[in-house]
Amino acid sequence: MRLVNLSLLLILAAGCAAAPAAAPAQPTTIPGKLGDVLRRGTLIIATDYDYAPQSELLADVPRLASTRCAANEYTANQVRGSDVDVAVEIARRLGVEPCFVTPPWSQIISGSWNDRWDVSVGSMAITTERMQLLYFTQPYTTGAAVVFVHQDNQPFQKPSDLSGKRIGACAGCAYEYYLKHTLVIPGVNMDYQIKDPIIAGYDTDTSALQDLAKGDGVVLDAVLTDPDTGRIAIEEDGLPIKQLGEPVYRDYVAAAVDKKSSSDPLPLVIRISQIIQEMHQDGFLNQLMQRVYHGDFASPAASYDLNALGQYQMPR
Repeated sequence: MRLVNLSLLLILAAGCAAAPAAAPAQPTTIPGKLGDVLRRGTLIIATDYDYAPQSELLADVPRLASTRCAANEYTANQVRGSDVDVAVEIARRLGVEPCFVTPPWSQIISGSWNDRWDVSVGSMAITTERMQLLYFTQPYTTGAAVVFVHQDNQPFQKPSDLSGKRIGACAGCAYEYYLKHTLVIPGVNMDYQIKDPIIAGYDTDTSALQDLAKGDGVVLDAVLTDPDTGRIAIEEDGLPIKQLGEPVYRDYVAAAVDKKSSSDPLPLVIRISQIIQEMHQDGFLNQLMQRVYHGDFASPAASYDLNALGQYQMPR
């Protein structure tokens, strides 16, 4: 374990985070990516540009007039969503400015970011496969995977009825792994209800739902996604779809950092974990999730045993 007296270093880093964001201290004694972020004064965050209500890019909104963000990065006013709120609050508590980039999901989960961004805050579920490439923080919320079908589709009464059917899911995400029966979530016993599906991979869940709404049964029979994405597609976009049954599984959503960062990533990972734990303790995350999802999705994430992952040990 590369802990290099992280308890002391992270106490120093916490002290640098007293100011909201404008002019952080220049900590010369804090090594690794955490020190890089604090010295630079920005936290570069990867998230999705089209994944409401978690994150979305706001068209035609100008950049903040005064910003440390690079020209190819979005300022905080140009994005919104629950993931964005979490990321902005992490940056605020670090004492730096949040800057956003929107790389393809496949690049984010593949690791080897080449320091183009510091952290992903994009509704990424913890899986053993991703743990090979990425460090995960304390989860900030939990997610659920549910099946949506066309509202006029009568033959399907429960998820298991979709065995052998054509199901859309975001390519390379946990939903696709579930359909392939390869999803492993530490601490979760998986019940694979859908057998031998024909999987159609999509860049985004919303594109899959648009195809499902065509209702011809040729493109898709169903889509596996989260409840809120489906709810918004119904309520705001008017798509003729409906949820089928209860969630097929629940997962834990955390921030992630590339293991191959040029600077030691662990001090940043551990400091962000500490901040997320503080956000659980002071009620920030529970209030946010209640407002966005109308339920308690934060409490299970707060009680998740991060040390059980075996990636690193949190300072006590």
